[in-house]
Amino acid sequence: MSNHHHSSGNLKLAFFLNLGFTVIEFVGGVWVNSVAILSDAIHDLGDSVSLGLAWYLNHKSHQRANKIYTFGYGRFSLLGALINAQILIIGSFFVLSEAIERLVNPEPSHATGMILFALFGVLINGFAAWKVSHGKSQNEKVISWHLFEDVLGWAVVLIGAIILYFHYVAWLDPALSIAITLFILWNVFKSLKETMLIFFQGTPSGISLEQIEKRVSIHPKVKSLHHFHVWSLDGSNHVFTAHICLQDISDLNELRLTKESIQQLINEYPFSHYTIEWELPGENCLMQSISD
Repeated sequence: MSNHHHSSGNLKLAFFLNLGFTVIEFVGGVWVNSVAILSDAIHDLGDSVSLGLAWYLNHKSHQRANKIYTFGYGRFSLLGALINAQILIIGSFFVLSEAIERLVNPEPSHATGMILFALFGVLINGFAAWKVSHGKSQNEKVISWHLFEDVLGWAVVLIGAIILYFHYVAWLDPALSIAITLFILWNVFKSLKETMLIFFQGTPSGISLEQIEKRVSIHPKVKSLHHFHVWSLDGSNHVFTAHICLQDISDLNELRLTKESIQQLINEYPFSHYTIEWELPGENCLMQSISD
């Protein structure tokens, strides 16, 4: 429960920091006439929506299981990651169109103001990214990437502003905006790919299905396995299910010892829940003919 409150508190703090800074960015972007800052303001507006959504869904995901959601609400957090990624993609394409327009028709920017905003942006986003970086769910990982990318983006803006301060280059501000946005899109698409893998119940990264199957299969009391599945609720809580056909079981005590030894093996892996259907010698599984 303490981890839940810690996670929700970090997302809440990051939300209010990001929202407040977004308002300042819009005002400051117009003041210094920087499309890079205005682009980041639009991006941060999407981040603010994402953080607010992540905060709510993170809280929702920790509600207890009930008769409708028997696994609990863990996948609500995953839904947050999916929506957040889409918000970033839509916002990034809007930013790209604005930056390209500024490349065609460049306008001067206020370098000193850009430097001040960039320094402020690195500090605010850096602090928020640090607070959220300890999260374990896919939702928190995506949000952490959002904030970390913001830090890198402001670092790039800071470097560009320093260059503009000493030597004016008309295309530098929109070029920085395009570079930041392309970098963000690259990482968002990678995060979206991982989120979709989890959403469609793919095998979680870092877990070898073949290795687990091999280790279980070589157990002297295991004849075969079928309907062998591993998937994830939210990117951090994984689920394991299998039908295990046993052999050479002579009594209940031997069955108990066999089950305990196989369960100890499964416990070595990061599963928050596992279900095993034990099939005794001579027992026919009605599901074995159904393709996995």
